Amino acid sequence: MRHAAFIARTVFVQNNNIEEACRILNRILGSEGILDQYRRTRYYEKPFKTRRRINYEKCKAIYNEDMDRKIQFVLRKNRTDPYPAYK
Repeated sequence: MRHAAFIARTVFVQNNNIEEACRILNRILGSEGILDQYRRTRYYEKPFKTRRRINYEKCKAIYNEDMDRKIQFVLRKNRTDPYPAYK
């Protein structure tokens, strides 16, 4: 049975299965970036480390976007045959 959609980060406990509810809550918080935010603000982050982290995240996002675009280009349908003479 699928878990009901969460409402404002509320997780319903079904059949007293608290472990499963905790797993779902952790997955929700992880996908929203709340756990990363908590880990980052637990300790003071020096400004140069903040700049390095933000620059790394930007570079990673650009790389991932470029790779996704290349993968979609390769996987597209109805391509013309690049070597029509070899058939």
